[in-house]
Amino acid sequence: MALNDSERSAPGGERPPRIGITSYLEQAQTGVWDVRASFLPQVYLDAVTSVGGIAFVLPPQPVSADTARAIIASLDGIIFSGGADINPAAYGEAAHEKTGAPRDDRDTFEGELVQAAIEAKIPFLGICRGAQILNVELGGTLLQHLPDVVGDDRYQLGAARFNPIEVEVEPGTRIAEVYGNALQATAPLYHHQGLGEIGEGLVVTSRTSDGIVESVELPTVPFGLAVQWHPEEHPEDRRLFEGLVAAAQEYAARKELP
Repeated sequence: MALNDSERSAPGGERPPRIGITSYLEQAQTGVWDVRASFLPQVYLDAVTSVGGIAFVLPPQPVSADTARAIIASLDGIIFSGGADINPAAYGEAAHEKTGAPRDDRDTFEGELVQAAIEAKIPFLGICRGAQILNVELGGTLLQHLPDVVGDDRYQLGAARFNPIEVEVEPGTRIAEVYGNALQATAPLYHHQGLGEIGEGLVVTSRTSDGIVESVELPTVPFGLAVQWHPEEHPEDRRLFEGLVAAAQEYAARKELP
């Protein structure tokens, strides 16, 4: 794809970094059409573009390891977005009665992208389901229904109501650095599942007062963060997206070196 003038140059002569965002395939209606279509809430796009990135929507599609590598090679950073539950078969469990119907198209597509992203050491940010697919791909498990663990629905109130909860951030971690070395972060929560056994190589970087893991990071890559909360729903605080876009800018500059 050819770059236009706005893509060729940004302040300081750098082009804006290209950030891929995974999406759903959903039945959608517009005008006379009722078709399967790529779907992604605009808040994700706004979160990227408001801090200087260019957003590219990535719908689920048939993908091999080589195709996933090609997709990652076309980007400077990637966001694994929120969405439906991961098929529990991926981590060796039967489905809980509250676990949603499998969305194997997303599981397979995003699983390959996770592996390709780690291999390429491209900056990435996992959001809610994105943190879960990262954990599962690295051999971890999920808690399939948090009310069974904490006794109520505070982690997912329902009716699209995000519940802002303060989480404790581990000092000395990348996410603490992104938050200006603050030891707390406001987490707009909407997840009925959580991280169980932590995947190989991941480090837990924040928890709620209940002990539920709310963020992890992968220290073997320059910028590999994943949160269970929804930072795209907190427009007053774009620090996670600023961190991703800044890391993607550095990644793009390294790619363009002779």
